[in-house]
Amino acid sequence: MKRLIFALIFVLFTVVNVEAQLSTITKNKGYVIVLHGGAGDINLTNTPPDKQAALKLALNEALMAGKKVLSKGGTSLDAVVAAINILEDSPLFNAGKGAVLNAEGKAEMDASIMDGKTLKAGAVAEVTIIKNPITAARAVMDHSEHVMLAGKGAEQFAREQHLEIVDPAYFITPERFKSYLRMKALADSAEKVKEKFGTVGAVALDLDGNLAAATSTGGMMMKKFGRVGDSPIIGAGTYANNEACAVSCTGHGEFFIRYVVAYDIAALMLYKDWSLAKASDYVINQKLKAVGGEGGVICLDRQGNIATPFNTPGMFRAWLKFDGKNEEVKISFFKE
Repeated sequence: MKRLIFALIFVLFTVVNVEAQLSTITKNKGYVIVLHGGAGDINLTNTPPDKQAALKLALNEALMAGKKVLSKGGTSLDAVVAAINILEDSPLFNAGKGAVLNAEGKAEMDASIMDGKTLKAGAVAEVTIIKNPITAARAVMDHSEHVMLAGKGAEQFAREQHLEIVDPAYFITPERFKSYLRMKALADSAEKVKEKFGTVGAVALDLDGNLAAATSTGGMMMKKFGRVGDSPIIGAGTYANNEACAVSCTGHGEFFIRYVVAYDIAALMLYKDWSLAKASDYVINQKLKAVGGEGGVICLDRQGNIATPFNTPGMFRAWLKFDGKNEEVKISFFKE
């Protein structure tokens, strides 16, 4: 009998504890979506007022796409896909249309998504004909037994899922092609590092208190040999866990892979009980910076806390937060 009583007390305590973990923001019918559009050598010189205005319009459109899903009770997974679809369709970002070109002059893209509730994930790498790589990553998660598909296999899977297929030329914009020709002509590789690290990402918290994260990219300009960066790698460029946070990364992918950046932030919260702000700042501005890793992250926890640390001159970032009464929208590019 005593064992039964103790068991009942334990179950009751567990239920109360889980309920206590649900954020005030979701209890008040609130939601959050956070976006990034790349980090790196972003400054007033290479981001003049007219370009800033265009970027703000695109980021705001993506925020509104996510809001449309979340405000109607849609899932955080649907919200991050809706937002990233907008950014992939914009020629302003290094993802989808407007992706940078590899050494062969082709756009070769990666994407991933993760569900914080179930820890399910999906990713695609080295795709060249899928109009919206993030939708393919979602399809891998939802409709296959795998986590990542690459190259021709990923493209065949996308066809079987009836996703939109386009000619590879669709992704190549005049601006990216000019950049490709300029980079190809450069003999000094040090100059190439000055290119900003483009990647788009989104994290969201829905009305049910569930987190999701997603990332999409064209990778590095002039990349060779089928190079794959951190963006499609779960734990490196994307991670979501309701018990900790949702993270999407942008930066020098090789460092983000080696230091498992997205998961590292969540692990510090899980195992050291660090706050979102402390964990993300430590990983980006201390641990990663100390070894020469450049970039940034957008992070979100179940309480609606947002963190967007970066160790580069700038990072395109935006968020929309609704607490049940008031809505906050912010779009930033440079250090504050």
